[in-house]
Amino acid sequence: MEPLSISRTPRTRLDPEFTNVYQIFLAHTACATNSSNVMSLVDLGGVYEEKHVHQVYEQIASHFSSTRYKPWPIVERFLHHLPHGSVGLDIGCGNGKYLVVNPNIFIVASDRSTNLVKIASQHTSHSAIVADNLSLPHSSGTFDFAISIAVIHHLSTPLRRIEAVATLLDTLRPPMSMSGGGNALQTRGGQALIFVWALEQKHSRRGWDKGDDQDVMVPWVMKQKTDHATGESKTFERYYHLYREGELESDISQAGGRVLESGFERDNWWAIAERKPS
Repeated sequence: MEPLSISRTPRTRLDPEFTNVYQIFLAHTACATNSSNVMSLVDLGGVYEEKHVHQVYEQIASHFSSTRYKPWPIVERFLHHLPHGSVGLDIGCGNGKYLVVNPNIFIVASDRSTNLVKIASQHTSHSAIVADNLSLPHSSGTFDFAISIAVIHHLSTPLRRIEAVATLLDTLRPPMSMSGGGNALQTRGGQALIFVWALEQKHSRRGWDKGDDQDVMVPWVMKQKTDHATGESKTFERYYHLYREGELESDISQAGGRVLESGFERDNWWAIAERKPS
């Protein structure tokens, strides 16, 4: 069967399973006194995301990809302003649509979805691998840039979201201090561009705004057709954390980063950040 159409229902609901997971997270955080307790919380979130994020994208990969083809303006601007020869990362690359934006840079793309990486790998001038956002196979302090576009909001606890930002920042070249003529000079390190879905989007078709639940399930409805008729639709529920104003900047700071620029675009909060000087 071939896909007939894909729609996204504008209203969402809070997942009872997530509510239970998050209540456990809050209770354990209040009494967590050692690293093993913290790691158990990370594992709990990973189990939830495996079901409500990773397995979903494996199933909808080709249909999802067919709706993702136009670069967002700020991401396009960021990539075009990079110096020629820059080498960087696209973490959570999806179908790899940003790999073709600037032919003068090289990107190592990665995604948790094997099926999306297969699609991204068709951009043969770059590299695409399967990798988890929290366990990237890259050396620390290596890359000139990194992008993470609409990815970190799929992580289900504050701890995991901050860890994802920290893992991303760790891959970047750190800022360097140099002495010259009696003055200390600071040179820029690698920079990261991060996009996450916003809570404040009351004018969008989704209608979320301040005071609404920040942790929601967003349906992806996929209709199938046969040679003669349209078949039944199937709905996949994906977990999202909707970021309130200032939350992304706070996560970056807690992760050891420094925000250089930030803003709001297309119902998303975004920020450009670098590692804090050591």
